[in-house]
Amino acid sequence: MEKHTKKLLTIPEAHQMLQKIDLEKADQIQKRTLDYTAKFSKAPPDSAKKLRKELETECGLSEEESVELVNVMPKSLEELRTFTSGWRKLLPTETLEKVLKILH
Repeated sequence: MEKHTKKLLTIPEAHQMLQKIDLEKADQIQKRTLDYTAKFSKAPPDSAKKLRKELETECGLSEEESVELVNVMPKSLEELRTFTSGWRKLLPTETLEKVLKILH
């Protein structure tokens, strides 16, 4: 039996992978997911990867946290705090400002 590994992807990265599927052979879930990722991608796939890495290395975010922020691309400190308030760590304002600078 083939072992499956789990990999976190941003919406743009998932869209890039789904574009490789033959639409003639795709099932409904694949087609709907492709449509969703097309509508909700907030950055090109290469940019999304770069942003994730920057957030992780420069701001100390986890892979999960960086993926969440790249998917949402918050535009203000208030919006960013809405997402980070649910995390198990409190980020200082200067880190939040650095996150916003990286994302925009």
